[in-house]
Amino acid sequence: MGMIKKKTAVRGTEGGVKYVCDSCSADITSTVRIRCANTSVCPDYDLCVTCFSEGKATREHDPRTHQYQVIEQHSIPIFQPDWGADEELLLLEGAETYGLGSWADIADHIGGYRTKDEVRDHYYDTYVRSNTFPLPEHAAPEDRTYINKIPREEFQANKKRRIEQRKEAAKNATPATPKQKPTASVPACHEVQGFMPGRLEFETELVFNDAEEAVQHMQFEPGDGVKDPSTGELEPEMDLKMTVMDIYNSRLTARVERKKVLFEHQLLEYRKNVNQDKKRSKEERDLINRAKPFARMMKHDDFVEFCKGLEYEQNLRQAIAQLQEWRHVQIGDLKSGEKYETEKAQRAVRPIPGTTFERLASARAAKPTAPSEQQSTTSSLNGPDLPSRPLNGMQTPPSSLSPNSDRTLANGTGNGILTPQPNRPKFQSNPLPGTVPLRLTNENAPDLHILSHEERKLCSDLRIMPKPYLAIKETMFREATKQGGSLKKKAARDLCKIDVNKGGRLFDFFVHNGWIAKA
Repeated sequence: MGMIKKKTAVRGTEGGVKYVCDSCSADITSTVRIRCANTSVCPDYDLCVTCFSEGKATREHDPRTHQYQVIEQHSIPIFQPDWGADEELLLLEGAETYGLGSWADIADHIGGYRTKDEVRDHYYDTYVRSNTFPLPEHAAPEDRTYINKIPREEFQANKKRRIEQRKEAAKNATPATPKQKPTASVPACHEVQGFMPGRLEFETELVFNDAEEAVQHMQFEPGDGVKDPSTGELEPEMDLKMTVMDIYNSRLTARVERKKVLFEHQLLEYRKNVNQDKKRSKEERDLINRAKPFARMMKHDDFVEFCKGLEYEQNLRQAIAQLQEWRHVQIGDLKSGEKYETEKAQRAVRPIPGTTFERLASARAAKPTAPSEQQSTTSSLNGPDLPSRPLNGMQTPPSSLSPNSDRTLANGTGNGILTPQPNRPKFQSNPLPGTVPLRLTNENAPDLHILSHEERKLCSDLRIMPKPYLAIKETMFREATKQGGSLKKKAARDLCKIDVNKGGRLFDFFVHNGWIAKA
């Protein structure tokens, strides 16, 4: 094999295609080589000039009968003054092999310390932005503008000088810092659920999530479906396939447009947008929500200015309405207006009763009442035990019980008299040694509003978030229910699956509140 592809570990080095003699293995990349023209027997068979002149051969090559080609270095400029014909061929070959867009691989294929940016710019300037597109300028066979302007020896000397300079620069360059491991492109790595930041896609697309199902089994073969090659008329089945493909492409376009709006208006920055909405009033939020359809036709900065203008207009309208109301009630200065607004807000909070009976009831409720020694219904329901109350004049306890019985009822009463209940002391919760209590708020700790004040302090001292605490509490209660309401401290620690000190502190708290009995 006379040709090998020389790959290097670092982008932008020599790289490219290397040719070696199949007889003596000498490097003949930059010199004249002899190639066997009998490609069916000797594919990619190259010889150096010395081996060819001596008649050397290997494998199935027969120099007496096989024809040959003399291949010279095409190191002459044809389209650009600093790009040779050999590099143009390697550029097109690399684009065909690796695909357009893989500029780093194409630069490695060309070699000569060409960078990916240099290769990309040369391709677009020469082949895409050409005045004679699709052909590059100076592509005519008789056009020898750069060949006559720059001699072969001068061009090769410039190329050699460029390679040596870039090689020396690469050798003296500081080593690049190692790249950090990128975040995995999974929905859990982003604050918006279902968004994959590495791929800039959603796990479930916003529109037409099942668009690919219509074309996933569709196949096209070269020349398939052409009814009349002279007119290009398609068969009905092929016409149907093309219609389905048009629908699929339109759905992809709609998908791209939706994502463009998301990226343009920074809608993926969920927390930032929520914090901004919290600073606005309800009227401003409603106004911006009504204006959001216009964002699809604007850039982000234009939409922000548009919303500011709407908010300013709304504030002006409200100020004008307020001034008109002040004028209607004959208010002539700002101080009187502020006093009027304050009294208006107080009247709105305190509604005026309508009928005579309602006014009498409100006046009676406003009078202070003497404190009653009897326990109120609300305090009784909130107390630790419910008192027994007589029903239909029945004596408490019932006549079935002995009057002299000292039996205490289940609700804490005996002989109709409330048993005095001792006041339960507060549970003393202290932080664990060597730890700092967590600062729990409704923003950083979901479900915090469910907990009582003592439970919040306990979670803060033990550094436990509300959700895990509720899960541990439910697990302990379930296990205690199975065992008749009691639980051992060791079993409770095993159920928690957390630090034993934290588990023991939680168990003591539950026992102190009477939720679990200590076995």
